[in-house]
Amino acid sequence: MLLDFARLGPWRVVLIVIAVLVGAYLLLPILLIVALSFGSSQWLQFPPPGWTLRWYEELFDDPEWIASFLTSFQIAAVVTVLSVVIGLMASFGLTRGEFRGREVLRALFLTPMILPVVVLAVALYAFFLRLHLNGTFLGFVLAHLVIALPFSIIAISNALERFDRDIETAAIVCGASPLEAKIRVTLPGIRLGLISAAIFSFLASWDEVVIAIFMASPDLQTLPVRIYSTLRQDLSPVIAAVSTLLIALTAALMALAALFRKDARS
Repeated sequence: MLLDFARLGPWRVVLIVIAVLVGAYLLLPILLIVALSFGSSQWLQFPPPGWTLRWYEELFDDPEWIASFLTSFQIAAVVTVLSVVIGLMASFGLTRGEFRGREVLRALFLTPMILPVVVLAVALYAFFLRLHLNGTFLGFVLAHLVIALPFSIIAISNALERFDRDIETAAIVCGASPLEAKIRVTLPGIRLGLISAAIFSFLASWDEVVIAIFMASPDLQTLPVRIYSTLRQDLSPVIAAVSTLLIALTAALMALAALFRKDARS
C-alpha cells in the first residue's frame, strides 16, 4: 500500500495527535451537556457546584415533556416503517429497472438531502397549508418522510448493488416464484441495508427540528420543537437532561448499527 500507517515513522505521532484533537473538539460539547444535566445549579453553570438527579425527576414528572417524547417516537416509528417499505420498492426500480430517466429519478429522490432544510420546510408548510395538514399527525409523518426517504434509498440501493443476483436466479430455477425468491432470498441477503435504512430514517425523523417547527401546533409538538420553545423562554438544566437522553438514544442506535455490520462481516 502507498500509505501504510506502520511505515509513516514520526508522522504517526502527528496523525494520532490530530485525531485526538479532532475527537476532543467533537466530544467535549457533548460531554459538557451531559455534565450540566447532573449539575445542582438551576442555571446552565459549568463547572457544576454539585451533582443531582433533580432535573431528570422534573423531566419525567412533567406531562408536557412526556407527551413530546411520545409524539416524537410515534412519528419516527411510522416514518421508519414507511421509509423502509417505500425505499425498498424504489431501490428495486432504481437498481434493477432499465428505463429512460432512471438517473434523473434517482437524483430527484435524493434532492431533499441537497436542498437547504429551511427552503424545504417553507415549501412543505405552504403546500400542507392548502391541504389543511399543518399541525396534524399525518402532516408530520409526510413531512418527515420526505427527509427520511433518501437515507433508505441510499442504504438499500447500495445493499442491492452488492447482492449477488445469481443467488436469487438460482432460487427461481429451483422452483421458487420471483416474489418468493425476493422475500426468502434477497431480503435476508440485504438485511444490513434494511437495518441501516431503518436506523437512519428513525434518527432523521427523531432529530428533525426545522421542518417540525413549521408543522407544529400548540397541541402537537415533537421533542426538538419542545426543546426549542423552552430554550426561548428559560435556560433550565431540564433541557440538558433531555439533550442527554437524546444523545444516549442516538449513540445506542449507532452502536446497534455497528454491531449488525460486525455480525454481517463475520
